[in-house]
Amino acid sequence: MIIVRIYSVTFVVFLLLDSVWLGVISPALYKEQIGHLLAPEVNWIAAALFYILFIAGLVYFAVKPSIQQNSWKSALGNGGFFGLVCYATFDLTNQATLMDWPLLITAIDLVWGTFICGSSSLVSFFIGRKFKK
Repeated sequence: MIIVRIYSVTFVVFLLLDSVWLGVISPALYKEQIGHLLAPEVNWIAAALFYILFIAGLVYFAVKPSIQQNSWKSALGNGGFFGLVCYATFDLTNQATLMDWPLLITAIDLVWGTFICGSSSLVSFFIGRKFKK
């Protein structure tokens, strides 16, 4: 089934990018800015559920429509916008409800969410459209 293949590609691309971000680039920043809020261990079940659902949304709203339209611009734009909206939901809610949620983290996360979702959608578009043939 084509959609399963597209989902799988998007899942792998997103997970690779996010692994670099969370494992290499951002740990010191997050520890410095929100270390007091971080759990001592990752809840892997919650993390897995997030990735499963989030990638489904990214495929549904960005990757699949861009493949149907054969538009890399749609993949990049819709993916980036999806990321901005989703990451804004998390960060701006935290900004609104937590006493000491750093504005810096919100700004960085919004840029990251836009970038990772736009990039993942774009790469998935170029790979996924080959499945249609």
